[in-house]
Amino acid sequence: MFKELTQKALSLGTKKNRNEKDGQWGIQSGPLDNSLQENLQSLKQTFDLCADISFREFEINAGKPIRAALIYFKGITDAKRISEQMLEPIMYVAPELRDDDQSIDNKAIHYVQNRLSTAASVETTQDIGEVTKGILDSKVALLMDGVSSALLMDAPGGKTRTLAEPDSEPVVRGPKDGFVESLSTNIMLLRRRIRTSLLKMETLEIGDLSRTQIAVCYVQGIANDKIVEEVKTRLKRIKIDGILASGYIEEMIQDEPISNFPLIFTTERPDRVAGCLLEGRVAILVDNTPVSLVVPCTFSTMLQASEDYYISAEFSTFVRILRFIGLNFSLMLPALTVAVFSFHQELIPLPLLATVAGARQELPLPIFMEILAMEITFELLREAGVRLPKTIGQAISTVGGIVIGQAAVNAGFVSPLSVIVVALTAISSFTIPNYPAGTSIRILRFFLLVCSAILGIVGIMFALMLILFHLTSLRSFGVPYLSPFAPYSPRDFKDSIIRVPWWAMITRPRLYEGKEPERQARNQGPQKPDQGGGGSHQ
Repeated sequence: MFKELTQKALSLGTKKNRNEKDGQWGIQSGPLDNSLQENLQSLKQTFDLCADISFREFEINAGKPIRAALIYFKGITDAKRISEQMLEPIMYVAPELRDDDQSIDNKAIHYVQNRLSTAASVETTQDIGEVTKGILDSKVALLMDGVSSALLMDAPGGKTRTLAEPDSEPVVRGPKDGFVESLSTNIMLLRRRIRTSLLKMETLEIGDLSRTQIAVCYVQGIANDKIVEEVKTRLKRIKIDGILASGYIEEMIQDEPISNFPLIFTTERPDRVAGCLLEGRVAILVDNTPVSLVVPCTFSTMLQASEDYYISAEFSTFVRILRFIGLNFSLMLPALTVAVFSFHQELIPLPLLATVAGARQELPLPIFMEILAMEITFELLREAGVRLPKTIGQAISTVGGIVIGQAAVNAGFVSPLSVIVVALTAISSFTIPNYPAGTSIRILRFFLLVCSAILGIVGIMFALMLILFHLTSLRSFGVPYLSPFAPYSPRDFKDSIIRVPWWAMITRPRLYEGKEPERQARNQGPQKPDQGGGGSHQ
């Protein structure tokens, strides 16, 4: 009921159905003309006021020269490739064409396509709309006089970012490459890790104006077919002018219209995506953005990092427990501090209470206002550090926090206890490896802080119950968000808060319902030499 009311409230004012607008920004289709000038005139009208379009007219060296033209965008195509693979062979190698040939249309097209052009991909079309789309997709269009067909040849170019480790997901031990803004490069990074024809990449095009390429990636035979079809169905349902980043897709395909928790896992690491695909999940790659989407998603996934699978199981488990403790500190420490010192002083040992009471003498603000002001100040510093250039962003956030905190204590506005609590909360929040999950905790921290100021511990318990009720109701493409804790799945505990050794992770997560549950052979654990593990010593 609440979900339906929310959707109706957010869609007020959108009386016109989006389907009625389909084709408003569409490309005009129609057959190509035999006249080169007519075709060029039509394309020049389509690309009017486009300063980066190039119409390169020339003559093909036939028995009687044939007028032709190449049309392409300068910034997104490779000028050297156009010159060496298209212009040079077509202009200077005499094709076996004669002006009295009655089939010059087909003969010229097929001769250039099969014998002259050295482009990797060459397509033939007779529709001017397809020519326009091809030019917008970094292709080069070849038109010839007297020919009612066109060739579309691949010549992608432009500057791309080099492969580097993502700044938001650094690791000490593990691969140092990350996704970039090129969809073809990102697909290549996955192919290098999963070298099988069962890794499927289905591409879609979303956005009437941006025509953004979307790749749905999954391993056939492992991924659940129902989840794959659901992903494609939700993507095909999107009707929008443009998709500029994966965040557009994320908000449109998640299960809940409004939720503070991320229901789709995001990452810039190809090794993390490859691991998810081998578990039976589905990845969504979006052109022009390095951030990929992975579904289904669970809350425990947010506390896991890719490095957890490259270090020993014991240390990985220890680090995950630390992250879980940091999660609770980041969420509840400020609220518990306010509740205890405002409502439940009997829970504090007398020496500590006397020390805090002495430090809080003559302070103008209650402890709730102190912590709230310090939390807001820290969030401002964090946001400023993110937006400023890297060279000064870290210095501003670090030095600003120290200076403001020390100055506030010396001026008598806040107590040292409030500064310590806020600083420890900030450090704990940095232990969460997933940025969207950390953002969710930051928002909920203020909610718990207000509840604790009103009702103390009772308010905190009430807020936690509301959060828990919401979490248990969430689904990510049909998978419970709190799995394997709720519903309880003992088999999936091997990779949750704890991580068992690789030789013990025989099966894939049960709740993803993969078609092939086992990922490796059994009895591969370490064995001593005298037990058949590596021969016997004399």
